[in-house]
Amino acid sequence: MFAIPRSSGVQLHVTSLPGGRLGAAAYEWVDWLQAAGQSWWQVLPLGPPDRHRSPYKAASAFASWRGFLSDSSARVSPQEVAEFRERHAYWIGGWEAFAGPRAVADQVRFEREWSALRSYAAQRGVRIIGDVPIYVAPRGADHRAHPELFRDGLLAGAPPDAFTDKGQLWGNPIYDWPALRRRGYRWWVQRLARTFDLFDLARIDHFRGFVAYWATPAGAPDARGGRWVRGPGGAPFAATARALDLPPTGLPLIAEDLGVITPPVERLRDALGLPGMVVLQFAFDPDDPDGPHRPENHRPDQVLYTGTHDNDTLRGWWESIPGARRGEARAALSAAGIDEPEPWWALTRLALESPARLCMLQAQDLLGLGAEARMNFPGRTGGSWRWGLAPGQLGEREAARLREMTVEAGRADG
Repeated sequence: MFAIPRSSGVQLHVTSLPGGRLGAAAYEWVDWLQAAGQSWWQVLPLGPPDRHRSPYKAASAFASWRGFLSDSSARVSPQEVAEFRERHAYWIGGWEAFAGPRAVADQVRFEREWSALRSYAAQRGVRIIGDVPIYVAPRGADHRAHPELFRDGLLAGAPPDAFTDKGQLWGNPIYDWPALRRRGYRWWVQRLARTFDLFDLARIDHFRGFVAYWATPAGAPDARGGRWVRGPGGAPFAATARALDLPPTGLPLIAEDLGVITPPVERLRDALGLPGMVVLQFAFDPDDPDGPHRPENHRPDQVLYTGTHDNDTLRGWWESIPGARRGEARAALSAAGIDEPEPWWALTRLALESPARLCMLQAQDLLGLGAEARMNFPGRTGGSWRWGLAPGQLGEREAARLREMTVEAGRADG
């Protein structure tokens, strides 16, 4: 398993920084994380978002969004362009054909800004976690450049679950896994190589899709008419490890193993040496007394999230849950000896004290923001991906409070 020390971090997408770009606000955010005793900054996918602002339907699985640039007119030399083309020959041509003549220069600019920011963060003990959507956007650069790698007539999604009783019809094209296998999974090898270039660690979204994925006929009104289809298992990861000369287990990945998780999914995760996920907001269901998300069932080889980008904020969640669930949460806090005046800070302390080796928090929760600050509403096509920090909104007081909790939980030095 990839070595993750006992530590914690905060999830905040680049678009949620003040101004929504790299530059001064990003460096100030890294400084805040250092002051707060945090070792990780998690972002959402960095590709060009769709018209609803979703980074999970990015126009490219490889290219980064020029909207993140702090200086979109910075000079780029012909030599820089040529070197970038050589290093990224597999995908840059397809992206340029899709995005236009300035596409390569924009990627050079992003690499320049992102590399400087990562170096600055590393010097301050902050590493960056990325997010890899399992699927690509319909009619995006990857779909157009490699139509032979995708199936016709089927769309990706998820069956009915806790988020929506109609399931989630994402609309992404579904991979033709036999076609990928015949090509040595090269597309996935290149994609993960790009991921490891950009991040210290990355979350594979919808990991269970590698074991079996939900396929819905094109034209269906929702995802209820879909069915499970067998996936490729660990073959894409093994091909990546061989091609990149990495150990066969312990790639720097987190398996997002939420949803309908079966023993084969767990076996694949464990065989690959990947940490799975638990979510504190799923912990207190009175009808699921033995659930894996309950604090007493957490394990060191997991990443605990108080909530993901698909969840409400802790305050919004707390104010909306039934009394029985709130009672379960209060009982857990009492059993842990936690007595904080605000429930969201109490739950943050509970999360930090978990045996899970890595604990990830949401920036909104450190401000006690309600449902108005939620990042995504699964199953909706609009109204998401809009929340952002105001300049100075997270300040020294919140940093000091979080650092104290983090040190007490053994996740940072004093």
